[in-house]
Amino acid sequence: MKAEIITIGDEILIGQIVDSNSAYIAKSLNNIGISVYQITSVQDDRIHILKALKSAQKRVDFVLMTGGLGPTKDDITKTTLAEYFEDTLVQNTKVVEHIKNLWKKYIKQPLLQVNLDQALVPSKATVLMNNSGTAPGLWMEKDGTVFISMPGVPFEMKALMRNEVLPRLSKTFKLPFILHKTILTYGLGESVIADRISDWENQLPNSIKLAYLPNLGRVRLRLSSKGFDKAKVQTDIQAQIDTLLPQISDIFVGFEDNNSIEQIIGKQLVKMGKTLSVAESCTGGKIASKFTAHAGASAYFLGSVVAYDSSVKRHILGVTSASIQRHSVVSAEVVEAMAIGVQKQFNSDYAIATTGNAGPTKGDSNAEVGTVYIAIATPKTVYSQHFVFGKQRERVVTKAVNMALTMMQKEIFKN
Repeated sequence: MKAEIITIGDEILIGQIVDSNSAYIAKSLNNIGISVYQITSVQDDRIHILKALKSAQKRVDFVLMTGGLGPTKDDITKTTLAEYFEDTLVQNTKVVEHIKNLWKKYIKQPLLQVNLDQALVPSKATVLMNNSGTAPGLWMEKDGTVFISMPGVPFEMKALMRNEVLPRLSKTFKLPFILHKTILTYGLGESVIADRISDWENQLPNSIKLAYLPNLGRVRLRLSSKGFDKAKVQTDIQAQIDTLLPQISDIFVGFEDNNSIEQIIGKQLVKMGKTLSVAESCTGGKIASKFTAHAGASAYFLGSVVAYDSSVKRHILGVTSASIQRHSVVSAEVVEAMAIGVQKQFNSDYAIATTGNAGPTKGDSNAEVGTVYIAIATPKTVYSQHFVFGKQRERVVTKAVNMALTMMQKEIFKN
């Protein structure tokens, strides 16, 4: 069964906000067996919304919308839905009571009529209670297509998806099992990998699709299949993986599944009962932010030092002036000292350190732009690797982050 996601709001189309809602909804739907056929963004415009609804209904079984349910005049999703379904808006008493309770418990401002009007819903709609906000979700059906409207506020939308939408979809419809297995590689570009595994790819059955997902030094290979026989889907995918892995053993890093590489590292560190700290120069805190973006990181991630200036490397991380003068700040000796220094500073089991020249100028080092050193400190030793990541600053930094995570993953999965 197929779905279309429609995001409503001028703020998306003018680039004022990034549409993160669609990614969350698409992933959530895939997890219960619904494939997303298309994602559409439309203006806060009645005609535009009506055309999008009519067009989507011809293509898919489910239409999930976010945005346009607020209390202001530019929020026209409810009235447009009422028009599309030839319906009228009526006041839902349960939503009214919910809004009043929110004001009584949490909101000090006066309760205005515009806030109570959030309880106006199409009479044909099934109301999905939004316990995180005032605008309810709406479930409507027309000629075999389900239309689901949710607020655009991400945490409200996510709560509705978890608590109302996904359980209702799973209970109401017989859905297939969808499986994605993602293989992480590092060191070769997608064209080289594609050439190497072309014979294997050519023999893939029609039921299994392969996608190449490149990202600056790292290529993910995603195998996808679906069917109502879960065991067969899993067996068929695994058989193909078992054939593929010997052909890419030199670049194989691991499996992503539903977790990012930093989540995989975090889970393994927790399993090992070990901790991690980070010292960053050229990556400017981006490695640390990868870990701390995920809930539960405090179980293994102790802290970081952004040692951008040489004085920080000396005074905080204990890198000696002599080492910097002899080898320069962009060197194996300095990055290894940084890793040891942050490891001692936080008393962590492992540490990652980066130093390099991301450009556009050489800065306080004579190293060529694109030169990066990455070190890993373990409970027993420290080692580093030297890389040249090109001339473009953003690409250099991203490649350095990806490589640092790859090195860390390989280290903790050695045994």
